[in-house]
Amino acid sequence: MDTSQLLINALLFVFLPLWGVVGFFDWCCHRATQIESTSGLKESLMHSVMGIQVGIPILMCLLFQVNVLVLLVCLGAWLLHEAVAHWDVHYAAPRRFISIWEMHAHSYLATLPFYMLAMIFIINWPVVLDLVQFNWAGQMSLTRVDNPHGGEGYLAFYLTFMAILCGLPYLEENLRCLRQALRQRGRAA
Repeated sequence: MDTSQLLINALLFVFLPLWGVVGFFDWCCHRATQIESTSGLKESLMHSVMGIQVGIPILMCLLFQVNVLVLLVCLGAWLLHEAVAHWDVHYAAPRRFISIWEMHAHSYLATLPFYMLAMIFIINWPVVLDLVQFNWAGQMSLTRVDNPHGGEGYLAFYLTFMAILCGLPYLEENLRCLRQALRQRGRAA
């Protein structure tokens, strides 16, 4: 097995699942601090936005050949994720208790996307060189991969895993926060 395949396997079977596990742990911390009664819907929506910001490049790298366009999307999404993560903590810190466990979760949630991006850059180094040398001709379209990474069933497994571990919990958090916001608005009226 060559180095690129080892890095791809590390991404597929270590880093991507770990990102989901830590996301679930972070959701547990939010639930324990009753986010719906403290920082509320605004913070909860930021969490969903950050998940989408990392989810889009993950899907693009799983479904399409990595070219300059895909790398630009990955880089842009990572930068936006960092900005929203900073805004999230800045917003939440004065409104609710952030435990040491949640801070540890945030450490992973902030660094894992960077490490995944770095690994994608290493695996696709010739494309990175094209990116920085502005050799973008013919590399600004999406081309499906012939052989899906991780085999035929990986994408379905990973999407199911993430839906159960992160999608549904964060949807529940958003709904819980929305219900609380509507209750508070009803009391104020």
